[in-house]
Amino acid sequence: MSGVVTHVYFDGGCPVCRREIAWYQARRSLSPIGWVDVAASNCDPAGDLCRAEALRVFHVRCADGRLVHGARAFALLWQRYPGLRGPGWVAALPGVHHLLEAAYRLFLITRRVWRRS
Repeated sequence: MSGVVTHVYFDGGCPVCRREIAWYQARRSLSPIGWVDVAASNCDPAGDLCRAEALRVFHVRCADGRLVHGARAFALLWQRYPGLRGPGWVAALPGVHHLLEAAYRLFLITRRVWRRS
């Protein structure tokens, strides 16, 4: 799977998510990325992505219009950064992707606690 990420939809109300996104934003990506804080009160992500779903799971939009979520979205985002391209390609491999998706789903359970704080 490959694709140029044009937009990242993230939950700015989650402290862990905010720190991670700040880390990416402080680095130079291979192409411009639009950062969309879906937790912002005036945010309307896009026609095919409702705000509730965007807050529930990490999403990226690719240049070809595809909307990708979860571990696949992270793999695509990582591929946009010089130091993370290799891990991004490995993360996209089927066996690796499934393990990362399972880990991400566990994180989402824990994140609910942080999100409420």
